[in-house]
Amino acid sequence: ITCPGVLLKDKEELYLSVFVLGQYKKTQCVPAVFPLVFQEKLVFEKEFANTVDPGDLVKLLKFDTAVLELIQLVPPVGKILATYEENTRDFLFPDPKLTRGHRGLEREILMKRSSSFTGIAPKLRFSTISRIAEGLLSSGRSYIQ
Repeated sequence: ITCPGVLLKDKEELYLSVFVLGQYKKTQCVPAVFPLVFQEKLVFEKEFANTVDPGDLVKLLKFDTAVLELIQLVPPVGKILATYEENTRDFLFPDPKLTRGHRGLEREILMKRSSSFTGIAPKLRFSTISRIAEGLLSSGRSYIQ
């Protein structure tokens, strides 16, 4: 995460919180100095047991929301410095169609800074890799994972 020219008033560590596919994960904490470097892989898995058509999966992902938050460990509960919110379909598959693209292509997004965060909006550089697999239910019907 870059934010040129911004010095944080509070010196407590920061982490990135990610909510995707109904699951919440967070990165390890890093010092409060930009650029913030998180060298981690966060893995999210979800089974769509009643979905057999990839087109239906795309529709479901459009109604799900991916939320990323940059949080500083300022007592008592932490302070959200910036957020990013987008439907999960566009977050995972930014291209106009659901096809095999460049694996792990690096992307950049601007986060929306909170009212308590002074300076320019932080820019997050990251990559995603998505895999859709077909499985079998105990009834013999297939589903998407």
